[in-house]
Amino acid sequence: MDLAGAILTGHAILQMNKRDIDPQRVRSVLANPDEVNDVRPGRVVVQGMDGKRLLRVFVDVDREPPAVVTVYRTSKVDKYRRKP
Repeated sequence: MDLAGAILTGHAILQMNKRDIDPQRVRSVLANPDEVNDVRPGRVVVQGMDGKRLLRVFVDVDREPPAVVTVYRTSKVDKYRRKP
């Protein structure tokens, strides 16, 4: 599944601005994720480390192109990572 070309929705852009998350960092995680996990049919969460925090990018994959719905960072790495 190629998520590098996913579009950023208005909500995702608002959340990235509010949370001070660089769009280039989001693009980097989409292009080279550490993990991609199903959330529900048609939606995945793409994860990658951002320093000591985990960047989680939620993407609707049931459309073309895929659409980033929201993005956030968390320090609860062990809670969300499936691999060490």
